[in-house]
Amino acid sequence: MSDMRQLTEAGRRIEEASFAIIDAEAGPHGYSPAQWPVVRRIIHATADFEFARTLSFGPGAVEAGVAALRAGATVLADVQMIVAGLSRQRLATFGSEARCFIGDADVVSSAREGGGTRAAAAMRKAARSGLLDGALVAIGNAPTALGEVHRLVLQEGARPALVIGVPVGFVGAAEAKEAALALPVPYLVARGRKGGTPVAVAAVHALLAVASGAWP
Repeated sequence: MSDMRQLTEAGRRIEEASFAIIDAEAGPHGYSPAQWPVVRRIIHATADFEFARTLSFGPGAVEAGVAALRAGATVLADVQMIVAGLSRQRLATFGSEARCFIGDADVVSSAREGGGTRAAAAMRKAARSGLLDGALVAIGNAPTALGEVHRLVLQEGARPALVIGVPVGFVGAAEAKEAALALPVPYLVARGRKGGTPVAVAAVHALLAVASGAWP
C-alpha cells in the first residue's frame, strides 16, 4: 500500500529528523512498540513532551483502532474541526469516513430542550443511528461528549471499537478523562487538562499510518 503520509522526499526527511529528535528528547518511556508511534505523532503535532507522560492506553487500544480502520470503521468526531483535520483520502483507502452530528438541527433542538450540550446530544444521535458500535470515536474538545459515550457504554451497552478521549479544557475535562480510564472498551486518554483537535487528529492519523504499514 502507498505511503499514507503522502510526503515528498524533502518532507519525509524533515519528518524523520523530527521523529529522531522526539525519540532522543523523550528518552526512556513505558510505552510499547505499538503505542509509541501514536505518542510520538501526538508530540510531533503539538511540540509538547508532556504527552509522553499523560497518554494512557487501555489494553489492546492500538490494535483495536488499527483493526477497526482496516475494516472501514466510521470515525465519529465530537466537533467538525476534527473532521476537517482528517485526511479523507487516507480514510477512503480503507473505506472509512469521518462523521460529526454536532451541527445537525435535531441535535441542536434536542440539546436545547434537554438542557444539555450539543456534543452529548450528537453522541446520542450516533448511537441511535447505529454508528457508535464499532466506531473509532475521536473526542478532542467536548468533555460532555466523552461523558455521554461513557454513559452509553455502561448503561446502554454501546461498543465502540476505540475511544480516543482527549478533550481539552478547564471544566470537566480532566474528570471525564479519568472516568474514561474505567471504560470496558479500548481507549486512549490524555489525562489532565491538555488535549484538543490536533491531538485527536494526530492519534487517528498515527493509527492510519500503522494500518497502512507505513509504520511498524
